[in-house]
Amino acid sequence: MRLGIFGGSFDPVHVGHLWIAEAAWESLSLDRLHWIPTAAQPLKPGGASATPEQRAEMLRLAIGGREGFVVDDREIRRQGVSYTVETIAEMGTEFSDATLFLIIGSDSLASMQRWHEPARLLESVQLSVVQRGGEAEIDFDVLEGFVSTERIEQFKANVIKMPAIEVSSSDIRDRVCQGRSIRYRVPHAVEVYLKANKLYSS
Repeated sequence: MRLGIFGGSFDPVHVGHLWIAEAAWESLSLDRLHWIPTAAQPLKPGGASATPEQRAEMLRLAIGGREGFVVDDREIRRQGVSYTVETIAEMGTEFSDATLFLIIGSDSLASMQRWHEPARLLESVQLSVVQRGGEAEIDFDVLEGFVSTERIEQFKANVIKMPAIEVSSSDIRDRVCQGRSIRYRVPHAVEVYLKANKLYSS
C-alpha cells in the first residue's frame, strides 16, 4: 500500500490544502491519504486559533465523501507537542506493509535541520515536497548528512509540481476577522461551520 501523510495546523483547512492533497494522490499513486491535524507544533509556538477538535471537525467536513482520504487525529489524542518522527514510527508499526509518503512544503524542507530527529525520520519515509508554481527548483542540499545521496535522489523523484496557490489559512482568518468573504476559499461546509461557531471573528 502507498500511504500519504499530510500534516499541519489546518487552521482552517482551505482549497489550497485540498488541491495539494489531490495532486499528491495522483502524482504518488496513493491508496490512502491521512490528514493529520497537529495538537501543538514545535516550530509554531504561537499555536492555532481554533481548538484541535474544531480543526479536526473542519477537516472531516472538507473531505467528507472523498474515498481514500482519512482524518487521522492521533496527534490530537496524544496531546502535547507533535513530533512527526513519533507519528511516523507509530504509523510504520500500524501499517507495516505500506510505503509511507510524507508530504511537506518547500518551506518545511528548508527548516528540516530544526526538526526533531530528522535522520531517523527520513530513513522511515519517502519524502514528497510540494513545488508551487513560481518557486525555484527544490533544494535538497539541506538533507546532506542526514540520508544517503541515493535516498535524496528518491525524494527528488517524489516532487509534487503545483500551480501557484494564492490562499493561506492566515489570510482566511484575517478575512473572517474583517468580515470579508471567504467563499470559494474554503469548502462551503467549512464556511458554514466557521459562521456557526463564530471562529476567527473579532
